[in-house]
Amino acid sequence: MLLAPFVYDGMQARLAEAAGFEAVYMTGFGTAAARGLPDLGFIGLAEMAANARILSEAVAVPVICDADTGYGNALNAMRTVREVEAAGAAALHIEDQVWPKRCGFFEGKQVVPRAEMEAKVRAAVDARSDPDLVIIARTDALQPEGWDAAEQRARAYREAGADLVFLDGIHSVEDLDVYAERLHDLPCVYNGQLLTPREVEARGFRLQIHIGTLPVAWRAMRDALEELRRTGAVAETQDGRAFAELVEFLGVRDALERASKYET
Repeated sequence: MLLAPFVYDGMQARLAEAAGFEAVYMTGFGTAAARGLPDLGFIGLAEMAANARILSEAVAVPVICDADTGYGNALNAMRTVREVEAAGAAALHIEDQVWPKRCGFFEGKQVVPRAEMEAKVRAAVDARSDPDLVIIARTDALQPEGWDAAEQRARAYREAGADLVFLDGIHSVEDLDVYAERLHDLPCVYNGQLLTPREVEARGFRLQIHIGTLPVAWRAMRDALEELRRTGAVAETQDGRAFAELVEFLGVRDALERASKYET
């Protein structure tokens, strides 16, 4: 099973690669958050494809992209695939929510008719020029329509050509076990952190995308800013070592050495 952490900018992607991850997941939630927005459909194809390019250029490992609903009908989904593929992504997922969509763990989700999503999956598969580009079909039908409909949709999307299927909105280990049992014969994606990757893999999943680092990063930044406002300093960085480590990590010295070859 492949484990891919949530990232939304080049520095996070490089940190994940340096930590040894074999892939990263470009989160739509995080891409919206980086622009000060909630994950409620405010970010469009142009912004998502641009961010996919930033991440793909920052790291050598595969980038898996959230592509929301494909931003329209089957023809829009085709353009989405072409744009995300051109940006350098190795995989993307499209979902069956009504646009504007909302985060998979939010309440009040609605889904398009199953046949409409099947058409978008077929179009997405037809649109890729690289046969190795992985097309993932996500269903958000569990909350509004229940398990039977969600399973039927996942199977239909696999039949339509999706390489992996992704049932989102899993809130409990019990839900995760039902997901694993109902779709045990299909290659599935799990989005969450209810269990360890080893436990998720034991349930037969092929890919786990993990949000765990995103709220930790947000909390660390929030706490540091509050400390700076309250005390006038951030104690952990006072000795300058953290900044020096960041400069080294970003390759400033190497870049300057390369630049020196072209100085006159």
